[in-house]
Amino acid sequence: MMSNDAEMTVTDEERELLEGWTEVDGDLEGCSADIAKTVLSSRLTFGRMDAPRSRHWQVPERVDCLNDIAYVDDGLRAHKLDLYLPHDALLRNGRVTPVYIDIHGGGFMYGYKELNRNFCTHLAQRGFAVFSVNYRLIPSTDFMGQLSDVLTALTWIKNHLEAYPVSPDRIFLTGDSAGGTLALYTLAVESDDQFAQRLGLKPAGLQPRGAAFVSGLLDLTPYLSVDLEDFHPTGSPTDDLTRVAPSFFRSFVQAGGDRVADLTTMVDMVHLPPVFMNTSADDFLQGDALKMAEILCRKGRDFELHDLRPNRLQTLGHVYPVAMTWLEESRQALDQIHDFSYDLI
Repeated sequence: MMSNDAEMTVTDEERELLEGWTEVDGDLEGCSADIAKTVLSSRLTFGRMDAPRSRHWQVPERVDCLNDIAYVDDGLRAHKLDLYLPHDALLRNGRVTPVYIDIHGGGFMYGYKELNRNFCTHLAQRGFAVFSVNYRLIPSTDFMGQLSDVLTALTWIKNHLEAYPVSPDRIFLTGDSAGGTLALYTLAVESDDQFAQRLGLKPAGLQPRGAAFVSGLLDLTPYLSVDLEDFHPTGSPTDDLTRVAPSFFRSFVQAGGDRVADLTTMVDMVHLPPVFMNTSADDFLQGDALKMAEILCRKGRDFELHDLRPNRLQTLGHVYPVAMTWLEESRQALDQIHDFSYDLI
């Protein structure tokens, strides 16, 4: 969290830039002062990291963008999605192009679909139709509300696939960081009716063939029993999530989520389709990918783990394939996602 009021000050120029891909403070009225301060601090921290990178974001040639499609007709920016298509798919007008549904990250409180536009369009460049989904952020909703938004978006996509030149049965999910959490739980809901029923959620019925998690926050157990009186910030990027965890995950725990959040329990309960995981040695969520890989390996499940170790004079860090697609390592990760997915078609 930022340490002084000066760091929390937003200039008009900065606001205009950041509002291109996230809420800044327009949704904070009415929430507690502590939550508002935590959310704004998190958004400015992430936003100021992404701002210089945004100058390098670009849509590749021969990718078509269909923007701001409402999946709920309520006028909310949070209930819109984009579709990115290889131009050749439009020209051929077939029904064979595989589909990725992307769920952006941002600690559950930062970002909109525009944050991942660069990643999604580069994925589309590799032969996928990519739906990029918005969802409501903290403090407008909680974890169950975000899951509900994502499943509502998936239901809309299922009901409208015939309107686009895409395959209706070659569906994959992807998510980075907190988007990885939402992608994992959505994958479990779509893969197992009993899991969905335990959480009181309704699957969209898309039956994904697999999922790709980029620096995914996969293990929720540390956040489901937080006692803020005993919480001592460590300077970790997860501190802000810990601060809001009691209210954010309350309805999830009340629905029984704490009984299925343990990754071993989830893997035992749900036969997940194959998963791809990308991380790096300097990713603060590397441990989540390694833990999930160990469990999947022990249970004999199908997965790929790509864990890069940068040399000591370079940094990859958190969600590098999403945030910095121009890196050679990012291009390799995108190619690996392509190969993983096409092997399952």
